[in-house]
Amino acid sequence: MDAVQQANSGHPGAPMGMADIAEVLWRGVMRHNPSDPTWWNRDRFVLSNGHASMLLYSVLHLTGYPLSIEEIRNFRQLGSHTAGHPEHDVHLGIETTTGPLGQGIANAVGMALAEKLLAAQYNRPGLPVIDHRTYAFVGDGCLMEGISHEACSLAGTLKLGKLVVFFDDNGITIDGDVHGWCNDDTPARFEAYGWKVIRAVEGNNAAAIAAAIQQAQSQSERPTLICCKTVIGFGAPNKGGSARTHGEPLGAAEIEATRKNLGWTSPPFEIPADIRAAWDQRTAGQLAQDAWNALYARYQAAYPQEAQDLTRRLGGQLPGNWHEVAADLMGQAAALDVPQATRQSSQFALNLIGPHLGELVGGSADLTGSNNTFRKDSRAVTPDDASGNYINYGVREFAMTAIMNGLCLHGGFRPYAGTFLVFSDYARNAVRLAALMRQGVILVYTHDSIGLGEDGPTHQPVEHVASLRLMPNLSVWRPCDAAETAAAWVCSVERDDGPSALVLTRQALPQQPRTPAQQAAILRGGYTLIDCDGMPEAIVIATGSEVALGVEAVKALAGQGRRVRLVSMPCVEAFQAQDAAWREAVLPAAVTRRVAIEAGATGLWWRHVGSQGRVLGIDQFGASGKASELFRHFGLTAENLQRTIVELLNN
Repeated sequence: MDAVQQANSGHPGAPMGMADIAEVLWRGVMRHNPSDPTWWNRDRFVLSNGHASMLLYSVLHLTGYPLSIEEIRNFRQLGSHTAGHPEHDVHLGIETTTGPLGQGIANAVGMALAEKLLAAQYNRPGLPVIDHRTYAFVGDGCLMEGISHEACSLAGTLKLGKLVVFFDDNGITIDGDVHGWCNDDTPARFEAYGWKVIRAVEGNNAAAIAAAIQQAQSQSERPTLICCKTVIGFGAPNKGGSARTHGEPLGAAEIEATRKNLGWTSPPFEIPADIRAAWDQRTAGQLAQDAWNALYARYQAAYPQEAQDLTRRLGGQLPGNWHEVAADLMGQAAALDVPQATRQSSQFALNLIGPHLGELVGGSADLTGSNNTFRKDSRAVTPDDASGNYINYGVREFAMTAIMNGLCLHGGFRPYAGTFLVFSDYARNAVRLAALMRQGVILVYTHDSIGLGEDGPTHQPVEHVASLRLMPNLSVWRPCDAAETAAAWVCSVERDDGPSALVLTRQALPQQPRTPAQQAAILRGGYTLIDCDGMPEAIVIATGSEVALGVEAVKALAGQGRRVRLVSMPCVEAFQAQDAAWREAVLPAAVTRRVAIEAGATGLWWRHVGSQGRVLGIDQFGASGKASELFRHFGLTAENLQRTIVELLNN
């Protein structure tokens, strides 16, 4: 109450209503060590209803995490670690960024799945070195968001028995009594998913909460939903139980009345010594970690190779031979000489690198055969066998992406999964959170343009690549052949500070010849593929399938004595990150006659061609027809590109 009041901003209702649940969980149930928030085998906690952030900050401070009372005082202020909604900072005990409702529970599913996969791969009889639970708080809003259905359905199917979710069933959302717009039978819904459901637990009764948790822990075949009957703004005598406590300060008078109602006499931000001591979990947490350290020492002695690999993976390190693996991939890809769709080039890359990367867990949203995400060493994860490395996500693009975020946040995995590029819209907000949290998920998006053909404009992405490029901290790769696809995979695997999207074709593309220097330059995101003698008169910038059109046009003009350079730019973000000297060498400022060509929205290309340049692209929806006919229909041909360059040169 005091932090929200001081900030004059925030959500006191859910923290007050769920405080008793948090007290039981954080003081008596969860295995965690505030002195070492990164301990591998800690239980994970996700506050999916992230507007209740002050509840999380309170328990982190009280249990001994390095979140000071000054940070609590500075709730929602610029520069503080106590943002309006929790932002991922594992060193403070914040496992994931939450706030966009529903994504937290999907992250929790990913974390629980990560635990199950790692346990199946590394645990040995008598040595369960991976053995922890994932707990999550959710509210009505989380469960109304469609992603909750996607994620929780899959969690039940995969039997994620160590996932325990507490439903803050207070019957109130921002607009008031939730039954006016959501009268679902939530327990029945989750039972239909295959969850264990514990109904009508008194959310302010510590004994009832503890008994429900014991029930959840007594079985391992089903995730558990504990439905907690709570009162939003519990303890507030005049506003409690109403939407008035949801998203605004209670006000000085109501806070004073609540203090009296609850028998709380301490001044704001002061914790009595006996209460502080009773909350402190540092000693208990260290004892739990010490016991696990002893277990892990036995594991290391008995299984040194497995322990070394597990340590590497959980530490986020690539294998020692990675550079040799990457070089082999780049070399083999460069040697290919037959036309190939880049989605097939992607599978070629996966087949080479997959066996060397145990952390590279794959998947697809029911498009495995189209996305080419299943590699030679792939083996599907099933409800009864979690030792595989491939997840069939079903038609669940949004949850798939948020679950990948959870896998990455947990540690030990570098997840990748595929869908059609046009369906990235379904997943977009989870992509955004991956970028915000700097998680290294790899997004495989195939059928990248009108080149997919007859499925028509509903399936033909136009604005999607440009839209993804607008997202901060997302690397978008649109390769033109196998060599560039291999480079995209190498850069995506090596990237540990954000997500990457691989945008791949359905149709076959020719392989482009390169010198060794050009081959290495692909990793820079933009490089000269075809050059001329002396300073070029004009520059063509192309990506993906349109690089081949650029090759044809530039070669034709060279035969006419014109000096035109072709720049392939598979990743704008990687190119922009290069030093000024490289960018000038590739795109000299003195050359103002420039044409960019891409089968998609044109808007972002003007920054590269300037006011005197031209952009050939598509700023309307596609059409149903054969790919070759569509490219001609929209003017994306070598002839039209050549004609545009000549017009520029003549002006």
